Amino acid sequence: MTDAQWKLAVDEQGVTIAGDHFQLTTGEPGGAPQQPTVDEMLYGSARPGRMESVLSELEAMTRLSYGQYCGLARAAEVLGERWSVLILRDLAVGPKRAEELRAGLPLVPVEILAMRLRDLERTGVITNTAEHYRLTGYGVELSDVLLRMSRWGARMLGQQRPEEIVTTDSLVFAMLSVFRPERAGAVRAGYELRVNDKIRFHVVVENGTVYAAPGGIDNPDLILEPGDFLTGLMDGTVDPFESIEDGRIRVTGDPALLVAFTEMFRIPEPVTRSAAD
Repeated sequence: MTDAQWKLAVDEQGVTIAGDHFQLTTGEPGGAPQQPTVDEMLYGSARPGRMESVLSELEAMTRLSYGQYCGLARAAEVLGERWSVLILRDLAVGPKRAEELRAGLPLVPVEILAMRLRDLERTGVITNTAEHYRLTGYGVELSDVLLRMSRWGARMLGQQRPEEIVTTDSLVFAMLSVFRPERAGAVRAGYELRVNDKIRFHVVVENGTVYAAPGGIDNPDLILEPGDFLTGLMDGTVDPFESIEDGRIRVTGDPALLVAFTEMFRIPEPVTRSAAD
């Protein structure tokens, strides 16, 4: 890269950055630029007119390794890219089309999402079949790593920030990450959680194992409508019975199953400075 000659030109057509083997131009001939879809970015049917797309392409072309012959360094080259772990989180919940991934990650720029999908596919972590992205067998091996990362990060959650959202996939994955099998005992129950009009998912506990997925479930043993208090139930700051009595949450079924739920799905204690030291 040190011998490459780059040129920058700015005119009424937009911004052009050219090198020895490439040329990138912003601007959309014939009218105002339009936001391309992820599929258009992936398969080349769009001509993105945003500087961000230029920067994304430059990032791909100038990306350097850590210079370390080390398995952790190789993993960091893949997982360390912005948005990669969240894409893998959502695909760990289930296969998705590109636009479904975009809907679940609304803040990711479409060009970045397209690039990350290409990178993850190139490294063999995901594959694209029948227009759906899914984890490969190699990618599935990351599931336990991601669950451990999620559980570790949950200790730093604190209060939800105003700009932060939750999604069905993020909650499904959270349930899997904080499940404590040693507290499940002989519980055999299916829970359906209705967080709001858009977020509904279920968890099934049996023989100390858990299964979680988006959507409802036939004949749930308990229907839980926690509103804004799901986190409180799971970190112990909201009492299950008191929250039912004062109407903060609603349940349909045996309330004792709610107590079992709060014991099995428990967010770890928040990290403290002394613990960090």
